[in-house]
Order: sequence, then structure tokens, then C-alpha cells
Amino acid sequence: MNNDLKLNQADELGLLLAQIADLQAKADEIKDAMKDAASAGGDKVVEGELFRATYAESNRTTFDSKAFIKEFGQDLYNKYTKVSAVFSIRVTSR
Repeated sequence: MNNDLKLNQADELGLLLAQIADLQAKADEIKDAMKDAASAGGDKVVEGELFRATYAESNRTTFDSKAFIKEFGQDLYNKYTKVSAVFSIRVTSR
């Protein structure tokens, strides 16, 4: 990287988010390998020098809003949902 660049907050944020994305990809790779091993009958707990990683399985319940709306209508769905303001900042490379 050119050290003569004058980086502002957008640049610094973009660089940090890129580093986080790289680290997240590596963490996901490790987690996937551990999940594959554990679900195939391997260790459910992996002990390290500093950390312990534990594999757990669970069921997740989700709400099918499209099916609900199809069966009961948009008005009833709207009656029991709420809208909240959400703010975000997106960063793209140049």
C-alpha cells in the first residue's frame, strides 16, 4: 500500500472490514472442519491451550411469513408485526 495516501474514516473502515472478512472466512473454514468431524462421530469438544471449542446440535424453528400471508392474509400479518428503524453504513471498495 502506498504510504503517501491520506486515508480518512471511510478508508480505515473499509480496510478493517476487509480484514474482518478474511478472518471470518478463516474462522468459518475451521468451524466447518470441526462440525464435519464432530457430526461424523469425532470429538464434540476440542481443547486448546487457551480455548475450548464445543460442538452442539439443536433444532431451530422459523416462521414462514409467506405461507402465513397466503393462508390468513396480509392484513392479519401486518396487525402482529412491527417496524423498527435500522441504521447502517455500507462500505464498498473503489
